[in-house]
Amino acid sequence: MSNAIPITPARPRVEPGELVARARAMVPYLRERALEAERQRRISAETLALFREAEFFRTLAPARFGGFEYDFITMMDVLAEVGRGCGSSAWLCGLGIIHRWLLSLFPLEAQLDVWADDPDGIITGSYAPQGIAQPEKGGYRIPAGKWSFSSGVDHSRWSVIGVMFPPGKDETAPTRGLLLVPSTDYTLEDDWYASGLCGTGSKTIVISDVFVPGHRKLTFPQAVSGSAPGTRAHANPIYKVSFMAGMPCALAAPGFGIVQGAIDDALASISKQLTRGAAGGAGNRVADYAAVQSRMAEATACLDAAKLLLYRDCNELLATVRSGESVSVDMRIRNRRNHAFAVRLAVQAADALYESTGGRGLYLDNAVQRAWRDIHAVSKHIALNWDAVSTMTGQHLLGLEPKGTY
Repeated sequence: MSNAIPITPARPRVEPGELVARARAMVPYLRERALEAERQRRISAETLALFREAEFFRTLAPARFGGFEYDFITMMDVLAEVGRGCGSSAWLCGLGIIHRWLLSLFPLEAQLDVWADDPDGIITGSYAPQGIAQPEKGGYRIPAGKWSFSSGVDHSRWSVIGVMFPPGKDETAPTRGLLLVPSTDYTLEDDWYASGLCGTGSKTIVISDVFVPGHRKLTFPQAVSGSAPGTRAHANPIYKVSFMAGMPCALAAPGFGIVQGAIDDALASISKQLTRGAAGGAGNRVADYAAVQSRMAEATACLDAAKLLLYRDCNELLATVRSGESVSVDMRIRNRRNHAFAVRLAVQAADALYESTGGRGLYLDNAVQRAWRDIHAVSKHIALNWDAVSTMTGQHLLGLEPKGTY
C-alpha cells in the first residue's frame, strides 16, 4: 500500500467551534443517561455512535487518515462540554481522541494496520508495564499477564499495552514501552466495580502468550522525545509533542466538565432549596447561608484557576513546537506539575460543592455527588497523582534527577 494514499476517504473539515457546539448540544442527552451508564458500568453503544457521528475522534487524528489535525485546546474544549453531561462518557471520549494521536507516534506501518482494520474505531490502553516482551524474529512475544484499567475496552478492536523491552546494544536496563495488540489476541476480565467513573468500563485485559510484529512497538523514550517514529509521516507539529504533554490533557479536561456540570447543578438546586428543619429550622433558604455562598465562590474560583493553568501551558507548548524550537525540560516538568495541580484544584472545587448538598448528597442519583466521586477518580490516575508529580517536580527544582515520566 502506498504511504501517500490515505485509508480513510477525505471528509469535509469540521471547524473547532462546530465540534464544541456539537458537544454542547449532547449535554442534556448525556445527563439523562449518566446514571444508567453507572449501573451498566460502561457507556452505551448509542452514545459511542453519537461521538463518532459528531466526529470527535477525528480531532487530533492525521489528515491522511481522515483526521482534522487540530490541537489540544480544541480537544479540551470538546471534552469540557461532554463532561458537563457525563464524566464517564467524557473520559472515554478523551481517550478515543488522544489514542488516535498516540497511534500517530507509532511507525507508519502500525498506523496502517489499525486504520485499515477499523478506520472509525477507538483504541483502548493500559500503559503500566507488565512483564518483559521477549524478542523473536520479526517482533516480540508477550508472556501471560493482565493489564488493568483499560477504559472503553468493550468498544475497541485495538489496545496499547505497557511492557518492558530487554536492554538493547549499549543499554544496561530494560526500557518501558507500548505494543499494539488487536482484540482477537486477548480476553477481558470483568472486574470494573468502582466508586467513580463507574461507566468507563475500565476492565482488565488478559493475554496469554501473544506474538506482536516489531513495527507495532513504541518505547517511552521515543514517545516523550518529540521525534517518535511516526512523526516523519505527518508534517503537523502536534505530532512532535511529548506523549506526557498531550495525554494528561485528555484526562484533565473531562474533570473540568465534571466540575462545571456540578456547579450548574448546585446553583440550580440551591437557588430553590429550603431547609427541612432539625437544628437549622425549617423553611429557610439554603442560598441565604454564608457558608454556602462561600463554597460556591470557592468552587468557581478553583475551576477558573485550573483551566487557566492548562490552557496557558498548552498555548505556550504549541507555540514552541510550531516555531521549530525544542521543548525544554523546565517546560515539560512545569506542564506535568500543572496537569496534576489543575486536577487538584478541580477536586477542591468538587469538595466545596459536595459540602453544600446536605442529606440529598447521599443519594446515588444526585448529580453533584456523582461528580464528586468522578473527579476524585480522575485524580487517582498516575499521570495526575499529585504526590507522584509534585515530588518529581521538586526533585527537578532542587537539582536532582527527576523520577518520573515527562
